[in-house]
Amino acid sequence: MDALLSPFRWIYRALVWFANSPRTLIISYLLMIVVAGVLYSHAEHKSAADSVWWAVVTASTVGYGDISPTSFAGRLLAALLISTMVLLVIPLITAHFASRLIVDDDAFEHAEQEELKADVRRLRALVEEMAARQGIDLPEPARAEPASLTPVWERRRRRLRR
Repeated sequence: MDALLSPFRWIYRALVWFANSPRTLIISYLLMIVVAGVLYSHAEHKSAADSVWWAVVTASTVGYGDISPTSFAGRLLAALLISTMVLLVIPLITAHFASRLIVDDDAFEHAEQEELKADVRRLRALVEEMAARQGIDLPEPARAEPASLTPVWERRRRRLRR
């Protein structure tokens, strides 16, 4: 079973690498346009400029209709170009830029979280020391069990008791 899934894992890893680099996305888009234009030029016997124009219009799914394939090879190329662009390249470009726009700048980084934890530990130690000097008994801090170890129904029951 693992042998059957390994090609899909490689494809997934390649897509993740591909999608996380705007440079590779743009270069691949341009490369696809040029390659499709060259192939279209040979299949349909059109000029290079017309073929690249056809590739741009077809890849963007605008389809003006001023140039369209007449041979089977040209139509197959058009179907492949449209499918690849619509199902893969354009969604990856959109997802990449959308993920850049939806970044929470206020989120704590790992180092900041660790620093806050250390500060809380120091404050707790200071409060315990001051309470001991004053002779005050502090209640033990509540230690919550990890949620994954406590069944859902038990957590609900505890919440209802409070």
